[in-house]
Amino acid sequence: MKFFNKILLVSGISVMLLSCTGELDVQPEGTPTEASFWKTENDLVTGANAMYKPLFDGEFYGRGLFWFINASDDMVTGRAKSEADNAKNFSSNYIAAGDLETQWNKRYNVIGVANRVIRNVDNIQTSQAIKNKYLGEALFMSSRMYFELAYSYGNEKAGVPIIDRAKDPDPNPIPRAANVMENYTYIVNDLKRAAELLPTQAELPAKDYGRPHKAAAWALLAKVYLFMKDWKNAEFWANEVMTKGNRALLSNFSDVFKAENNYSSEYIWSIPGTPKFTAWGSILPGVMLENKGWGEYNGWGYFQPTKELFDEYEAGDLRRSTTILKIGDKFTFNGKERTYASSNSLTGYQFNKYMDAFKYQLNSGHVSSNGDYPCTDLAVPIMRYAEVILIKAEALLMQGKSADQEINMIRMRAGLSAKNGCTLADLKHERRCELAGEWADRHRDLVRWGDAQAAYAKPLHGINGQVVWAARNFNPAVHNVWAVPQVEIVNSHGIIKQNEGW
Repeated sequence: MKFFNKILLVSGISVMLLSCTGELDVQPEGTPTEASFWKTENDLVTGANAMYKPLFDGEFYGRGLFWFINASDDMVTGRAKSEADNAKNFSSNYIAAGDLETQWNKRYNVIGVANRVIRNVDNIQTSQAIKNKYLGEALFMSSRMYFELAYSYGNEKAGVPIIDRAKDPDPNPIPRAANVMENYTYIVNDLKRAAELLPTQAELPAKDYGRPHKAAAWALLAKVYLFMKDWKNAEFWANEVMTKGNRALLSNFSDVFKAENNYSSEYIWSIPGTPKFTAWGSILPGVMLENKGWGEYNGWGYFQPTKELFDEYEAGDLRRSTTILKIGDKFTFNGKERTYASSNSLTGYQFNKYMDAFKYQLNSGHVSSNGDYPCTDLAVPIMRYAEVILIKAEALLMQGKSADQEINMIRMRAGLSAKNGCTLADLKHERRCELAGEWADRHRDLVRWGDAQAAYAKPLHGINGQVVWAARNFNPAVHNVWAVPQVEIVNSHGIIKQNEGW
């Protein structure tokens, strides 16, 4: 398996931070060697910064694994793209094609850089506080990458490979872990240590906003335990965020998706974005924008909401208009009010969550001038506080406890009345309405709840009730996990095995 590319040099690593909020620039291969590099505090800082460079790849948190999220009943592929369509239809024809083939390797690249930080941090001549900060970041980043790999590709039959970070990079293929629980156990052990080492969000200087912090580690712990079905620990770590993390819901749901609130009290962990560079930040806002942006910007026109999602919202739910634009809605684009219409949308809807930056004139600095890399100044959320509340609610319900307080926190912000005696069905409803179109991953929710087969046996519809996506055959024995990229199997000479059925 190939774990290393030019950002993770086998012979050495050299990176440079251009500015406090600027793009990380990776220098050419060759110098310095690892033996000579890990000496000073600057070496530690620049080495740790290399963990973040791959995240700004457009196919990392822009599309990438979002093609898997696109499998859900909340959205359809807006433009013809065979790789994406095949993945949504659970067809093995998507294997060995396109962006999804690279996702495994991209995440192992980050893990490899994190492992270098962890392996060398004790060699650095600096204060223990500085060492702790960057060691905590490396443990968090490794954990986040392993988690995305494990829940995408791992199950009870096989997990994903765990790299021995105590050793220098091994060019030999590494077998898969025995099962996904082995991965999860590894992750939670690292995250607990990361949580001890990381500063709080309040302790970070503004130039470090976007880096992991203590509440982010607690929140990810809660989510990992949720996937492990360890409800008691999921509740505990979510509660740590809620009681000690200095987090709070913003009063207005729509404010969550505005750049001025990138690091508000609802922030847990996001991908920083800036329109000032042509290759930095999540391109998800532009990916969801109308194809060609009504002739004014190069939107890409993917990931369109379904009528099923639109109809899930109750009357009076303030989240619906923030989440979805429908044909005939008034909105502001490029400094002008317009009425939503589309020559591209299969459904007659567009995700609206990421549109705030586009309300300004396109040349005002909120949106990338390069439509081929359509990022904005929004830090796209990977995880936010509302999800933590819903994790606690789910964990409580699974233990037979009341989750009314937590679910009603979410409902009341949405302008809805409180409920008594909330059930798992209520939790599923709120999670869908709150987190639609986000990296929280509706598809993975349906899989872990055991609801995917029934949900995907139904066709998906557009605004006028027309079928826009046929019913699909989801076999939980096969499709609860995705196919391991074929390139990894080939490069491992068969050491890494494909998931059964794919």
